[in-house]
Amino acid sequence: MERRTRVRDIAAETGVSIATVSRVLNDHVNVAPRTRELVLQAVEKHRQDDKPRGAVHVRCPYLLTDYFGLIVSSIAETLRLHGLRMVLDAGEAAQRSDALGALPDEVGVGSAILILPPEDGDQLVALARTGFPFVVVDPRTPPPPDVAAVSAAHFSGARLVATHLVELGHRRVGVIAGPEEWLASDARAAGHHAALAAVGVLPDPRRIRHVEPTVDAGVRAGGELLDDVDPPTALVCFNDKLAVGALRAARERGLRVPEDVSIAGFDDIDLSRATTPALTTVRQPLAEMGRIAVTQLVRVLDGHRPEALHLELSTSLVVRDSTGPVR
Repeated sequence: MERRTRVRDIAAETGVSIATVSRVLNDHVNVAPRTRELVLQAVEKHRQDDKPRGAVHVRCPYLLTDYFGLIVSSIAETLRLHGLRMVLDAGEAAQRSDALGALPDEVGVGSAILILPPEDGDQLVALARTGFPFVVVDPRTPPPPDVAAVSAAHFSGARLVATHLVELGHRRVGVIAGPEEWLASDARAAGHHAALAAVGVLPDPRRIRHVEPTVDAGVRAGGELLDDVDPPTALVCFNDKLAVGALRAARERGLRVPEDVSIAGFDDIDLSRATTPALTTVRQPLAEMGRIAVTQLVRVLDGHRPEALHLELSTSLVVRDSTGPVR
């Protein structure tokens, strides 16, 4: 039955009769050379499709906290739905390994999903040239043109939250941005600046800090900004952890949030709802990013080119209690 179905599939694909396909498979001589070649090509394609795809190497060289944990969990669940096995390489120690160069030769692995890879674009291009299929989630640097990538709409999300602050009357807005070399940092800073430029406020280097996206860095950067002789009336942060640090810096200085200073984050992880006051933030579709990454990878494995090589998923503003009108 399986063979009869396969013959029928090949006949439908090539446009020849089932009998002709059978003659080719049985090596009969009375088949035109061109027809024989057409059928054999279709047979080889089906044979390749039937090969085991191997496991998917999911590389996340960071601690699996709320942000990365949500993405990895979504990827794992979606891979299972597609019948694909996952090999997870996580933790900061993974940043020091030559993971990309070794991927094509990794036994039992047929593809990869790379989350915020620290490698530069040239290394991603080199991996793509080997023919090894992979998708990037939340690229750290601008992804090469032929590399499939999925990320959130960083620019528009940042503009949403900055516009919210502008509408509350804020003009002196401090920006606690992520590392300067990150694509998301640049895009979010540009979104903040665009919202302020719309009301005639130009970027002020004194009110911008580029730091690692941690709570401790938020405490330090927030303190520096709030200690300025002309302190900002609002702080927008690269992520919710930085915003939590900024909340602590404000509290240490006896400032009330949002009465004395408004503070907003980005990501909408669980932490944003556990603070007092609860954080205004931008919701990233983290689980959706994981699902779309798997969908893109499966399309590549099926021999299709992704419909859009770099997909940006929309974000939304979540207004809570940490932002209010300027005094």
